[in-house]
Amino acid sequence: MIEKTSLNDRVAVISGGGTGIGRAICLALADEGGITVICGRRLEPLEQTMAEVQLKGKSGLVIAADLCAETEVDGLILAVMKEFGRIDILVNNAGLFETAQTHIASTASWDRVMNINLRAPFLLTKAVLPIMRGQRSGQILNISSESGTCYHEDDVIYGVSKHALNDFAEYVQRENQEFNIRVSTICPGAVFTDMNNETTGLKYEKSLYSEDIADLAIWLLTRRKNIKIGGQVLIQTMLDPRL
Repeated sequence: MIEKTSLNDRVAVISGGGTGIGRAICLALADEGGITVICGRRLEPLEQTMAEVQLKGKSGLVIAADLCAETEVDGLILAVMKEFGRIDILVNNAGLFETAQTHIASTASWDRVMNINLRAPFLLTKAVLPIMRGQRSGQILNISSESGTCYHEDDVIYGVSKHALNDFAEYVQRENQEFNIRVSTICPGAVFTDMNNETTGLKYEKSLYSEDIADLAIWLLTRRKNIKIGGQVLIQTMLDPRL
């Protein structure tokens, strides 16, 4: 019997790990024995997640940083390497939801969303790839959206950022697969998180939950090595929460 990939003592960097999907993935990784490095802009929710991780008997690291600033991202990765000496997993989870139709979309909103949803994953991925290539192993998991696979009205800013993230993941996979680096992308439908709790018309009893996405993340990160999936993995957990 071929065993699944173990996450025990694997070092995972999770952006936006203080709330929502990121928090759920941190806790799920801790359950699998992983070492979690939780990063993001706001220190308090990061520390709250780490306290929950520690209750599970695991340790990790909390780093508050502007993930859109290259110098801060580079400093973050240096701190992780100094503490643990390796990085096995990167979860690009931090995200921002703002949208409008093109003719009324503000440039400021466009820049905010593109910075968080696209620039930050680029900077983090760029920073960890030399380490993973040197190890000849690593996994990069992007939390995208159903909006990155289809087209919704009033969704131009967020939708474009997620379409671009999906394509970015494909490039990274193709460039690095010979180094035994896996790149996966989860594209969930509506998930009950703080980011969308004011969305008009949502029926939360019919929505996905952060723990559902964490379950998918763990499967992707632990799937057996003989399961070969070319390119990115788009898992569309689509559920219309307005029905």
